[in-house]
Amino acid sequence: MLKIAVIISSTRDTRFADKPAQWIFDLASKRDDLEVEMVDLRDYNLPFFNEAASNLWMPSTDENAVKWQNKIAEFDGYIFVTAEYNRSITGALKNALDQAYKEWNKKPAAYLGYGAMGATRAIEHLRLINVELQMAPVRAGVHIGGSEFFKVHPMGANGEIADIEEVLLPGANDMLNELSWWGNALKTARNAG
Repeated sequence: MLKIAVIISSTRDTRFADKPAQWIFDLASKRDDLEVEMVDLRDYNLPFFNEAASNLWMPSTDENAVKWQNKIAEFDGYIFVTAEYNRSITGALKNALDQAYKEWNKKPAAYLGYGAMGATRAIEHLRLINVELQMAPVRAGVHIGGSEFFKVHPMGANGEIADIEEVLLPGANDMLNELSWWGNALKTARNAG
């Protein structure tokens, strides 16, 4: 089985991320090819990146950064749950991505975004960052946007994700299938050296 992290990328006290993160975690956990773990950036107390260089070139000195690197290294792939802040990803997520390098390499990345535009622009930026980290972004994704977003967000109807699940499931299932395929292909290649 592939070990997959569902990464919650917003650290705000009033974040919406928990609701979609739990939904995709539960959906992925039903599969027999994925072992899923929730990874919350709030739990890592990462400083702003201040190392002499990326850990590709030299070991990090900050113990929180090393703790983060060790956690990220445990996984075969990632599902990033992201908001869109001013047309890009959260600062917390960008910092977390920068705190590691080799731990991300040659692993697939999948995306669940939310916001008025479904975090489409944020995910496009995240894909570019993931490519630089030598990851393989999957094509399919989940975008909770427009009227669906306001059906489930606290500033709207505050419904459950189940209320819009019919709209999300085709993309989510495609995304998880692609994550599994790429995860297995890349794990085989990494193990072969």
